[in-house]
Amino acid sequence: MKKIILFAAVLVSAVSFAQAKIEFKAKDNTIDYGTVSKDSDDGVRKFEFTNTGNAPLIISNAQSTCGCTVPSYPKDPIAPGATGEISVKYNMNPGPIRKTITIECNAANVESGRVALKIKGEVIVKQEVSPLEKKKTSPMQ
Repeated sequence: MKKIILFAAVLVSAVSFAQAKIEFKAKDNTIDYGTVSKDSDDGVRKFEFTNTGNAPLIISNAQSTCGCTVPSYPKDPIAPGATGEISVKYNMNPGPIRKTITIECNAANVESGRVALKIKGEVIVKQEVSPLEKKKTSPMQ
């Protein structure tokens, strides 16, 4: 009986010390698109992370502040020491980009297991000049 109680105590203490930890490579968990053209950029960026804990990291959900940004995340647990990525696709609406993606996971090093990832930048539409359009010249020439 003492062996069973001792085994249970060791098991409980081992489980309580096993923790998943998530660390993102992006500075401040932010990816800056910069100034990009709607026509030449697909809007996909990847947040790379590492499980620096000693237990599997499980991401249970990822959602954006709006429907114009779609995150996708690994469904399988990330082993201790392994890396993974969360892909974010922005629909490239012209104008400023300021979006937040909330990740829910079992990481012990983030408050309530939630991590805020951010994207920022600006999408422009290139002005194309038709070769058939006459160039404007000044009357002085």
